[in-house]
Amino acid sequence: MGGVFAQRDDASTPLALEDLAGLIPSHIAFRRELNEAEQDNILRAQEWALARKRELLTEKFICDLHRRMLGDVWRWAGKFRTSERNLGVPYWTISVELRNLLEDTKTWISCESYPPDEIAVRFHHRLVQIHPFPNGNGRHSRLMADLLVMQSGRPRFSWGWESLLEKGGVRARYIAALHAADDHDIRFLVSFARS
Repeated sequence: MGGVFAQRDDASTPLALEDLAGLIPSHIAFRRELNEAEQDNILRAQEWALARKRELLTEKFICDLHRRMLGDVWRWAGKFRTSERNLGVPYWTISVELRNLLEDTKTWISCESYPPDEIAVRFHHRLVQIHPFPNGNGRHSRLMADLLVMQSGRPRFSWGWESLLEKGGVRARYIAALHAADDHDIRFLVSFARS
């Protein structure tokens, strides 16, 4: 489903037929409408997630959060992808990779292996690398990192204070920080998360 945002970032761009596969609202025809519908759904999911303390580090919560973030817009929300993408682990290894990430994160927390900000950002980076869902992985993993760092008593991340859907300076810095983390240098992504 990466095609929706792979086109140029023009709000009046009509969505292609393959982009409409799995879309629930039948009135959506343009990227602007899709972005608005997704953003409304994501805001409701944030309210739900922030309403009370939850057990975050479970596969069930990860899928529930994704479903709540995009479930009014996409039929596949909350379900792992079933095909290969140019990003992410092979789709048949998603559950195993996710379980490994969850166990690693629990260990980092219990052993205080890293400061809370770094634990949350490392979790975010690995979840993006796994890329479990057809779309929405970046937004989902950033909200997961926010919830994780907030559970440690720290404030929510700012993630550059601008939309990361738009191509340009902030998104370019975010992508560069992700690439640095891919090369085992997490400092730039931790710094970006608080920028």
